[in-house]
Amino acid sequence: MNQTRLDERDIAILALLSREGRIAKTELAARVNLSPTPCWERMKRLEQAGLIRGYRAQIDLAALGPHVQVFVTVELENHKAESFQIFERVVARMDQITGCWAIGGGYDYLMQVVARDVADFQDLMDGLLESRAGVRRYFSYIVTKPVKDLPPAIALLGGQGD
Repeated sequence: MNQTRLDERDIAILALLSREGRIAKTELAARVNLSPTPCWERMKRLEQAGLIRGYRAQIDLAALGPHVQVFVTVELENHKAESFQIFERVVARMDQITGCWAIGGGYDYLMQVVARDVADFQDLMDGLLESRAGVRRYFSYIVTKPVKDLPPAIALLGGQGD
């Protein structure tokens, strides 16, 4: 858990950057009611504390060409620590798996996959099953249309690291 103390301006900086990563530093400073130098110093402190891990562009995949996005729930054969570690190492090497989360409940993992088409997705899953990743079974959910895809509302999370 990050122990960095955050005030309202730190939270405002994080909230703005999470939604507008390319905002000019002077614009960011103005919107959080700081002069540019103190705002820049806060950004650097937030980066050094590991609260800001990086900056990315949000790409419109549909504009690049046909693709399929699939969410997959995964259940492992074994529930030993080594089984989880092996699965996570295998998944980390698969570029089409763009997100993977260990989850509580009936399944062990939730994965997000972006593939060229359904056949490409199935090839990926066949490879995962044939590997030594330890997958017992999986269920796939093809995204038919995006409805909402935003970063978390940072200001609503409180952000206080005590």
